[in-house]
Amino acid sequence: MIKAKILVTGIIPEQGLTELREVFDVTYEPEKETREWILANVKNFDGLLLMGTKGDRELIDAGSNLKIITANGVGFDHIDIEYAKSKGIVVSNCPMGVRVPTAEMTFALILATVRRLYFYDKVVRSGNWMDVSEQKYMGMSLQGKTLGVYGMGRIGSEVAKFCQVLGMNVIYNDARRLDKDLEEKLAVKFVDFDTLVSTSDVITLHAPALPSTVGIFNENVFDKMKNTAYLVNAARGILVKQNDLIKALQDGQIAGAGLDVFETEPNIPESLRALDNVILSPHAGTGTLEARTAIAKEASQNLISFLRDGTAINQVNK
Repeated sequence: MIKAKILVTGIIPEQGLTELREVFDVTYEPEKETREWILANVKNFDGLLLMGTKGDRELIDAGSNLKIITANGVGFDHIDIEYAKSKGIVVSNCPMGVRVPTAEMTFALILATVRRLYFYDKVVRSGNWMDVSEQKYMGMSLQGKTLGVYGMGRIGSEVAKFCQVLGMNVIYNDARRLDKDLEEKLAVKFVDFDTLVSTSDVITLHAPALPSTVGIFNENVFDKMKNTAYLVNAARGILVKQNDLIKALQDGQIAGAGLDVFETEPNIPESLRALDNVILSPHAGTGTLEARTAIAKEASQNLISFLRDGTAINQVNK
């Protein structure tokens, strides 16, 4: 039997590709890989495990024999899913492998942000000291505070659990409200967007990048937030108008931010990097060996299920 041919792009742990190699003819040559190399060679493959480059019209047209593209992660805004659909190409993602590690990163950002760890670390490393008895140097305790979750999916639900352990109350807003039984099980309360914005002490973003969500956190929203509130984003950078956020942080409209994703990544403005009330991370939400291996295995299963068994799983362009 002729094996289907799979192209793997980006930097993927080999541990996650073991089963894929057993089933298919896999090409993974990161030492050769450039955008130009991918475009010149993708026509030779049936499936694409995509990371590190855009699945735009140019790539889709170049992949004249492609039957499936799987994103190596939960996000798929870098793939033109509708154009792929028009070409008969299935696009899938990996929603499970990212859940816990991204929630861990979000929780770390929340703690680091409200307890001002970047500022403290910077001062101590400079050889200076401070008396945190002075209120201007104090952070915020989380017990009894309100966490606002924008996007109560798998990751948002996990973050809610972590924060509830510290005694936070959790409200949420989502395009689709959870069933009441699930709300009770998770101990979360649905509120409208304006209530989420105006009453939360910490807002954490977990929505996908859609026309309805791009830039939704902007100057008008920051005006409505408490000036003691914090914004944390480990979802998609384009949910936040970056220049509006910088101004809000500079002017004290909000107290601080924890950011793992950025509207202009990997180019981060100096005006954002200069702020002491921000924690910055290089899109590292799934940046553990365990997480990246699990995601690669999930992506592999997307390919195996479709190309070997004829069943599309985790498809995002039905």
